[in-house]
Amino acid sequence: MVSVAHACCRPFRRAVATGFAAVALNAAAAFAPASAGPVAPPPPADQRCRDGGAANAFRPALPKAIQALRETGKLTIVAIGSSTTAGAGASSADKSYPTVLEEELRRRLPQAEIRVVNRGVGGQSAYEMLMRMEADVIEQAPGLVIWQTVANDVVNHIGEEKLAKILKKGIRKVQSAGIDLVMMDLPWMPREGRYPHYDDYRAVLKRTSEEFGVAVFPRYGVMREWASSRRFTQQELIGMNGTELVEAGYRCLAIRIADGVAAAVAGAVPKATN
Repeated sequence: MVSVAHACCRPFRRAVATGFAAVALNAAAAFAPASAGPVAPPPPADQRCRDGGAANAFRPALPKAIQALRETGKLTIVAIGSSTTAGAGASSADKSYPTVLEEELRRRLPQAEIRVVNRGVGGQSAYEMLMRMEADVIEQAPGLVIWQTVANDVVNHIGEEKLAKILKKGIRKVQSAGIDLVMMDLPWMPREGRYPHYDDYRAVLKRTSEEFGVAVFPRYGVMREWASSRRFTQQELIGMNGTELVEAGYRCLAIRIADGVAAAVAGAVPKATN
């Protein structure tokens, strides 16, 4: 049995106040609907989320998640982040990427009890997330944390050194609690030139993650590939304001994350018996 835990609508309490967040959401809108996995054949449109995946592979090592599944048959994942995690722009909380991620993992790992807790709050900085890491994340006793951050720090240009210190503290806090961690790369945006330090901040996230042996979900490369491919209609790529389009982007994001997580832990889950 699987249940999705949300912070009592907290993700939708705060509006996405920055221009960056709006652009990032619009970029996400360019990506196709999805729903795929080994249990049931994916609809043709959903397969577009996976096409070109070899160029942006996501193969995390998740020893703590595997241990949790082997010992209890259960896995709790906490997704912490800002508007992308909260699901800003989606018609409801159940269209956010953490909810779809839970649905996908449940379908692929039917013998396990999967729970994905959404701790996204739109507009938050890395520091604000760090301040709630204990109460909102670690107290959930997850086997895996997915941290989507840095977006709003780019807008506010807090400084690369300061950002690195914040990320290091957050990573240490999660790892010292015996929890696997995946960081999420920043999104590709068609107008990222508005932020001249964008690549510098992406590099900080990458370097810091590598320093601590933390896997990074390659969101930037994945989104850029989707946008440049011929697998999406012109309307999907330029229709930036439709809620359905934003939801389709979240769905594709969740499927690509689920691909990596399911592959990493599959050996720890008992196979279904007739």
